[in-house]
Amino acid sequence: MQQNNGLDKSQMISFAVLLLVLFGFMYYFQDKQQKEEDLKAQQQKTEQVKTAVKQTQASNINPNVTPNAIQVSNLANNELKLEFSSLGGQVSKVELLQYKAYDHKTDNADLPLYLINKNNSNYGFQFKDKTGKVINTKDLVFSPVVNGNAVTLTANYNGAIIQFIYTLLPKYTVDFKVRTQGLAQVTSDTKADFIWDYSVRNLEKGRTQEQSHSEFSYAFNNYKDYDYDARTTMDEPDETLNWIGVKQQFFTSIIEAKNGFTQSKGNQENIEEGEYLKKLNYEGFVQMTGNELNQDFTWYFMPLDLPLLKSFDKNFDEILPLGWSFIGTMNRWFFIPMYNFISSWGLTAGWAIFILTIIVKLILSPIMYKQHKLSAMMRVIRPEIDEVNAKLKDADPMKKQQATMEVYRKAGVNQMAGCLPALVQIPIFYALFRFFPNFIDLRGEGFWFAKDLTAYDDLIKLPFNIPFLGDHLSIFAIACTIVILIYTIMTSGNIQQPQQEGMPNMKVLMYIFPITFLFFLNTSASGLSWYYFVSNAINILIILVIKYWILDEKKIHAQIQ
Repeated sequence: MQQNNGLDKSQMISFAVLLLVLFGFMYYFQDKQQKEEDLKAQQQKTEQVKTAVKQTQASNINPNVTPNAIQVSNLANNELKLEFSSLGGQVSKVELLQYKAYDHKTDNADLPLYLINKNNSNYGFQFKDKTGKVINTKDLVFSPVVNGNAVTLTANYNGAIIQFIYTLLPKYTVDFKVRTQGLAQVTSDTKADFIWDYSVRNLEKGRTQEQSHSEFSYAFNNYKDYDYDARTTMDEPDETLNWIGVKQQFFTSIIEAKNGFTQSKGNQENIEEGEYLKKLNYEGFVQMTGNELNQDFTWYFMPLDLPLLKSFDKNFDEILPLGWSFIGTMNRWFFIPMYNFISSWGLTAGWAIFILTIIVKLILSPIMYKQHKLSAMMRVIRPEIDEVNAKLKDADPMKKQQATMEVYRKAGVNQMAGCLPALVQIPIFYALFRFFPNFIDLRGEGFWFAKDLTAYDDLIKLPFNIPFLGDHLSIFAIACTIVILIYTIMTSGNIQQPQQEGMPNMKVLMYIFPITFLFFLNTSASGLSWYYFVSNAINILIILVIKYWILDEKKIHAQIQ
């Protein structure tokens, strides 16, 4: 009888040493990273003293307007700092005061976080006068008057008065009223065309990840239905949209129309480099009453914080891309509440994820135990399977299959039982894939050398760019790949070699999988890599416990004989 080729005690010691080396490697780079951060912080302070940021002139929106004619007004509370431009009567700057943006130069989140700045947002109402000339409020010059937490901007066009009244409210909200007087003498239109051009600013470390999360979001049917569009174009000719927004990875800009937008359409395109990620253009119509444009709107410039979004009761919480159906439910009702509960103990984010991983493993332990035990038993009977295959190598395939199944039956092994744990883990994997890069409570939370668990760690920077991998190596991704490779080696003993020429070697394919996983994790959230590192390390320990303390190999062999 052949000997079982599972791990022996010396291999167990090697595995333990490898884990110690990995943790030592992590601690070494943590200390190194801290020194680099201190140096960068000192350099940044020096640069801030030497340099000052010059305000971008609003005149480049419309070159026909005299720069001196442009005025700006400001409103602020403890959440938002707003600037309004007299050109177009628009919100020209929006800063979220409780958050910071990532600075690629210093590799720190230390920049003011602007959703709107440097003319990346342009909006206005468009209609035709009675001569057929197109009038756009973006081109008009308004006169501002600030009164408390409100600013009123007034423009005059051929005797018609157009007023934009903005009122800054709590909860990242800006009330926006449009009032006109005498417009009926200028136009015969019964509806105005609302046009909004928006370029998404790069606020996070992972450009590709943030770009993929930037898209249109909107609600209709009295806020009951939600949809999003990450494609090139959006087209909703038959629906009345209650609100339309541009969603980023962690923040959103939304305009709500009390009477809705009709005949909505839009397009979007990626911007491959620079400070902007994506350009989106929206167009929809708002109704005019008696040829006057008297409509109420609300602007929201806010973080994608789930309790905040739900508090509005306008389906805003659907903006947060936690996954569809069961996946989203799992994140909303298990992973987010569980993480919040664990973090309330005072643990840092990394250790909260560590505890979360253990809890998930405990919940799945009955299923996982059966899977690991099945895997171990199949490895034990591998010599018997090889013996049957060798003895019946020239026999009819059906007869060979029956003989193989008889060995499984005698050993009490049900191969199909291994499918259930794999199926259970698929939705969990996808839920976590959505959870880690979109949960704002993890944004900016560091752990060891990872400065932000919602982005990749790039402590090892490469002098060149590798396709699909990038210009860095993530240590969390490497560590995770190593433990997945070890796990694969330990569980591959039950995989049969191809019996026919030309058939793929499944063992080789299994070994390739962890390597391809590195390409996936290298640019993903480091929190996801940390979770799967811990998860697979636990899997390895379970296998070793089953092999040396639970599974009686001699008894199984005796039963087969």
